[in-house]
Amino acid sequence: MYIMTEISRETPTLTLSKVGHSYGSIDVLDDVSFDIRSGEVTAIIGPNGAGKTTLLKAIVGLHDPARGEIRYNGPAASRPIGYLQQHPAFRPGQTVKEAITFYGSLVDESELDADARLEQVGLTAAADRAVEDLSGGMTRLAGIAQATVGDPPLVVLDEPASGLDPGMSVRIFEVAEELTETGAAVLLSSHDLALVERTADRVLLLDDGTVARDGSPALICSELGVESLLDAFEAAISGEAGTVTVRGETA
Repeated sequence: MYIMTEISRETPTLTLSKVGHSYGSIDVLDDVSFDIRSGEVTAIIGPNGAGKTTLLKAIVGLHDPARGEIRYNGPAASRPIGYLQQHPAFRPGQTVKEAITFYGSLVDESELDADARLEQVGLTAAADRAVEDLSGGMTRLAGIAQATVGDPPLVVLDEPASGLDPGMSVRIFEVAEELTETGAAVLLSSHDLALVERTADRVLLLDDGTVARDGSPALICSELGVESLLDAFEAAISGEAGTVTVRGETA
């Protein structure tokens, strides 16, 4: 899926070079290139069908891209990339703590502190609750706890706040930001542009399988002469975004 390489302090955790993917005759991703750095929240936004989930699945190894290269440059780890899918699932009949402990055994983390994982995401009080009795938001938080088992240098979250109430959505994004404080890189996709603007260090706007904009929320808004990421999103997908921008430089 991805290529391992030697690292230095200046090296990005993950690098994508000219990644492309097709389903039959339909190009879903085309010449996608960017990097992901430790200590940052990178958010992928874009309309439905833009290729966000296809891209994330390629990054976590659920399928190989048809073209291009995905290179993992991060530190050696038993689990380089942790992944939260849109709809996390757990074995029925387990408690939340048992589910996290069980997953630790699967990734060979024999000294897993499940209580610490649950405390990290704010689920200490739910440790003994059956996984099937969790609310949607608590299920996502448990999924994030599972995604961080093994301390992966990169954590990928696919629509972690989808369908949640505003308070729980805010909590999910807070947890994502807190993960970067430990040095991890976080890559997430989301339609909640207000929370992306508030949390993300960097935004990649995908449209029609390509990177239409790349930069901090403030930079993207400034370049497009708009006041919010929502306005930038609407301008970009309506064809008013102008030239492609890669890390602040037009191309």
